[in-house]
Amino acid sequence: MKKKSAFLENLLQDRFSDPWRLLSETSQFLSKTKIFQQHEDQLRLWRRELQSSGNNGDRAKKVREEITELRRTLRCQGYDLSLAKQNLVFDGFRNDASLAEGFRRVVIFFADDDIYWLAGENNHIILAEILEGQMNTPSRRKWNIIHSKHYLWYRRRGNDLILSGSDTETKEGFERLKAMGDANSLFILLKLKGLR
Repeated sequence: MKKKSAFLENLLQDRFSDPWRLLSETSQFLSKTKIFQQHEDQLRLWRRELQSSGNNGDRAKKVREEITELRRTLRCQGYDLSLAKQNLVFDGFRNDASLAEGFRRVVIFFADDDIYWLAGENNHIILAEILEGQMNTPSRRKWNIIHSKHYLWYRRRGNDLILSGSDTETKEGFERLKAMGDANSLFILLKLKGLR
């Protein structure tokens, strides 16, 4: 029910939003996806139509309706357009002194079926043991083959989710995480959305 309510709320916001803002947000979101090229020409066409519409409210309204329809379709396909403004930032390595800068500990596991994470006050090793214990229940064990474990510091700053390696994280592991983030930042941001 909550998902349906959010879907309708987003649809209503889109219908009454400025078409330039919608175009900008949609372009920004799509530029972070693998489907950008499929929509690139249409985005340019909408930009030209809005630029040439001047005081013609009907043309601007038509463009807004078309953008709104694209955004509805993307949401139906499972995309979370609210992530358009968010950035995944990898910022070197940190130690316990980063607590004073507002960073918190998190462990992130990439498994066959999903991305799992646990944040908390405990050290990274204990957090990892707790998360692994949560994943190794008899009903879930066969689905949870862990491919990589990451021991990180994180902080939200505006639209940025900043991830830094901890003393427990290897340099190679952090480089691999950065490569995964560069390849698919929206997916990782979606999975870490609850990380506050």
